[in-house]
Amino acid sequence: MPKKRVAIRNHQAEAALFSRRAVVCLAIVFAVFIILLNNLYTLQVKNFQEFQTRSNSNRIMVLPVAPNRGMIYDRNGILLADNIPVYSLEVSPAEVRDLRETLTELQTLLQLDDDIVDEFYARLRQPRRFPQITFADQLSEEQVAQFATVQHRFPGINVEGRLQRFYPHRDLFTHALGYVGRINQQDVARLREMEIYANYAATRNIGKLGIERSYEHTLHGQVGYQTVEVNNRGRVVRTLDFTPPTPGQDVYLELDSGLQRLARYQLGTRRGAIVMLDANSGAVLALYSNPGYDPNLFVNGISSADYRALLNNPANPLINRATQGRYPPASTIKPHLGLLGLELGTITEESRVWDPGWYRLEGVQRRFRDWRQHGHGWVNVTKAIAESCNTFYYDLAHKIGIDEISSFMQRMGFGERTGVDIAEESPALMPDRGWKRARFNEPWYQGETLSIGIGQSFWTVTPLQLATTTSVLVTDGRRIQPSIMRAIGDGEQMTQRQIIEKEPIVLNNPSAWDTIRKGMEMVITDQSGTARTAFRGASYTSGGKTGTAQVAALSDDTDVRPDLEDVAEHLRDNATYIGYAPADYPEVVIAMAIENVGGGGRNAAPIARAMMDYYFATDDARAEMLLTQAAAYQQALADEQQRLAERAAAAAAARAAREAEAARAAQEPVTIEPDDAEGQNDAND
Repeated sequence: MPKKRVAIRNHQAEAALFSRRAVVCLAIVFAVFIILLNNLYTLQVKNFQEFQTRSNSNRIMVLPVAPNRGMIYDRNGILLADNIPVYSLEVSPAEVRDLRETLTELQTLLQLDDDIVDEFYARLRQPRRFPQITFADQLSEEQVAQFATVQHRFPGINVEGRLQRFYPHRDLFTHALGYVGRINQQDVARLREMEIYANYAATRNIGKLGIERSYEHTLHGQVGYQTVEVNNRGRVVRTLDFTPPTPGQDVYLELDSGLQRLARYQLGTRRGAIVMLDANSGAVLALYSNPGYDPNLFVNGISSADYRALLNNPANPLINRATQGRYPPASTIKPHLGLLGLELGTITEESRVWDPGWYRLEGVQRRFRDWRQHGHGWVNVTKAIAESCNTFYYDLAHKIGIDEISSFMQRMGFGERTGVDIAEESPALMPDRGWKRARFNEPWYQGETLSIGIGQSFWTVTPLQLATTTSVLVTDGRRIQPSIMRAIGDGEQMTQRQIIEKEPIVLNNPSAWDTIRKGMEMVITDQSGTARTAFRGASYTSGGKTGTAQVAALSDDTDVRPDLEDVAEHLRDNATYIGYAPADYPEVVIAMAIENVGGGGRNAAPIARAMMDYYFATDDARAEMLLTQAAAYQQALADEQQRLAERAAAAAAARAAREAEAARAAQEPVTIEPDDAEGQNDAND
């Protein structure tokens, strides 16, 4: 068999094949290298700015910085609203592994109440503006030190220091100042609607009531920013840039701390309100409502227990009685009604009415009584003001009619808000025919007009309204809008408020102003004036008008009013008073309402005297007066506490006696004699 031939290797062909393969591989490698270079160029050059920005956003953050809130001072530079440093324990829930166990350990370590833990969980369930949630506020230095020693055991929990609003006078200025509170969802919606939400990016609190709310934008300031570098856990490593916030401006008020304190001392434990104004500028020198409450409770969020206590308090401390309290004006509006009668020509200064102690409409059996059982005899308008004669004003109101009365009193400022620079104000009520038809679907009766003539019936006013309308009387018709704010600034550069005047009241009979003021001065100077005793020996001249607002009506079969002690407290009359001083050129006006204490001449006029004494006194005399009044105030508080304790003890004893009697009755057997049983059967038949 022939053998196969062995092929000889072709080295040239193999070399050419290798060369081709090498070229292909090099081309592939070169292409990949070009692609890598292109990607590198794209990342490092072409898209450098984009990725640099994204990198910085992971490493660098811009954080808002809250501005310091402006201070609030009284007219003498006394600090009313301060900012104090506080420490709080802040929790970042996303960084805490076992939240419940961690909070339990912290509660034990810092000796915190259960309410604090409950409130934290309540805030945890609510929408929030910050990643951190406050666990405990106002930590003591000891608590801060205790936590600092073990902070490494609690990742996601830190102690933060900040400035917090503080009201050093507590309840003394509450209803005028208001307070700040935590920003809630309603506040967020309002800020967004006003397009200023960004300015509150780092702010926790906002003005809720009073001056704090009315001048929120002035007090708040402008937010600042800081650029910081953070690590992979979001912790700040260093600050790269800082734009400081602009602090809020300070606000100076017209209120006088001394007058405010004296008002509290004078009211003591009684419910009511006192307002004093500058007659010529509308400055609110005093605005005090009793009782009040501590606004510091609301700064960090009031507890449920404290809020329930305020809501359930029968004295209603949350109500600003000076601007929201609606009281019958009683006889304090008699000068206003007398002015209307003189202007219309219904009466003159010489017009007289016989007062037998009552007034009766023609064809009506009911008597409308005067407070003086046997009457005042012949009275004209000035004597009717001085002695507060009801009969004269029954007759005058009947002659004028409700339409003219309502129209003129609305021009004076009744039934509308005064425009004072706090939002918490009621317009009260100046009734007319249309109001009654809309409210009760009934016509207006003549007897109601008579009651309007002495400031009763449906007519209600606020003490601030009384003060502003009194100012109208003593300034010949000027209607000046009251203001609590005095100036805005830092003490060196101050922007003073502008006096705002409404349309004045111009009379066709200008002498009527003098006639009415003459009657108001006779209230103080006349032998029969209802405030003569209160102002006896005063170093200044003044005028005024007392009022006693009836709360419970007398029955028609008696003309004798019961003694104050024989009437339940909530049915006793309210005391009111309006006044001004000096008589010739009034500087100040005052108005007040005190609940369930009796007559205005006995209870309200002496308070007005004390307030005016303080206003016209020297600095030394003022200081001595406050010391004396403070001691009397403390004694009154002690007496009231003792009275309440005795009442509680008596109630407990009575309750125990009733329970003991019920227990004895339950243990005694009940026997029925045969005759009694028959009688019982007869009775049933």
